[in-house]
Parts: sequence; C-alpha cells; structure tokens
Amino acid sequence: MGQLTILRAAQAAGVALMINASAATADVTASTSTDPTASLGSLFSSVMGQEHSGMRSVSPLRLAALGSPYTGQDAPSTGQAPYSAVDLDAMPPPRGGREWQCLTEALYFEARGETVAGQFAVAEVVLNRVDHVNYPDTICDVVNQGTGRRLACQFTYTCDGQPETVTDHATHQRLGKIARIMMDGGPRGLTGGATHYHANWVSPDWARSFPQTAEIGTHLFYLGR
Repeated sequence: MGQLTILRAAQAAGVALMINASAATADVTASTSTDPTASLGSLFSSVMGQEHSGMRSVSPLRLAALGSPYTGQDAPSTGQAPYSAVDLDAMPPPRGGREWQCLTEALYFEARGETVAGQFAVAEVVLNRVDHVNYPDTICDVVNQGTGRRLACQFTYTCDGQPETVTDHATHQRLGKIARIMMDGGPRGLTGGATHYHANWVSPDWARSFPQTAEIGTHLFYLGR
C-alpha cells in the first residue's frame, strides 16, 4: 500500500484504518482525535510497521506468486531451484491427499537421484502437463497415463515391472516437500514450460520433433505438443 493511499484513507475515515496483508491478515485500527490529521505521523508509522510485520509472515513463494500467474514457457528461467536441500530439510513434514502422493511418488521413482533443481524440474513437467489441454487434468492421471499398455506409459517407473517400494525415507520426505511446494503454486522457472523429458543416455524418437528447453542433471527437457 502506498503512502498516498494510506494518507487519503486516514483523512477520509478519520477514526479507523484497516490493512489486509495478503495471506497473513493484519487488521489494525488506530483512533485519532476529532482532528484527523492530529496524529497522522504516528498513525502512518504504526500502520507501516503492522504492514511490514504481516508481509514478513508471508512465505517467499506466496510473495513471488502474487500478481505473477503461471505463464508456461514465457516464465523467465532462473536456473536455480526455489529452495536448497538444506532449506527443504528444515521444513516440517508435508501433508496432502492422493494428488500429492502421486506427485511425491513420481518424483521419488523418476528423480530421487537428481539434484534438487532436477527434482523441482520433474515436478514442473508433471504440473505443466496437468495444465496442458492435450494431457489429463489431474496429477495422478498424468503420472499414470498409459500405464499397463506396452510402450505407452508416460513415466517409465509405472510400467517397468518393478515394485514401487520406498527404501530411502529421508529422500522421500524431502520430495514430498517439493511436491507440496509446487502444488501450492511454487514457481516454474527451470524448464521453460517443458512437457517432456528423458535421461541423457537414451534418445527417444519424439525428442527430434520437440524443441529442447533445458538440461538439468541427467535429464533433457522439451516443449511438446
């Protein structure tokens, strides 16, 4: 909120002023004398202090997302994950429903050996597909598309014949945090809106048809149709 807006609000209301600080709401009322401008300086200082306090309680990801809707391939590439492994490990255990479980599972079996940036990048691809008109509109349906049909599965681990058994629980929990962050609106600035990826030791036919948008860890990323 700008200074001019605050001044006008205080002059118009005379007795009260209210601020809503995004996700963290800080409702502040400040009384003045019958002269609305008598204590305007102290009122302004009090209000700004409350606003700053409220904004500090909003997460960096929420602040980054305010006024900046996801724009797919037009999003500027930062080249870095929004959080480091140290940041993630310091966060409380995540929680979620079936969609969160599907994304966590996909990250574990597709990217647990990747860097944190590579793990965020794979999460981007799954969510980019959810948003794309040519793919299913839920995470679980995207992850399991083609499962059970020979050479039709979209994510290898769902049709490689191996059991999906979690053995590294610390990594699984970290990946659950990444899934939670991305499902809650985390920035997608690593892959240029990619909808496809493959490991750098294979060369699928479709890779010749799509423009490559990024290379992160052992994965190459592409913008498909």
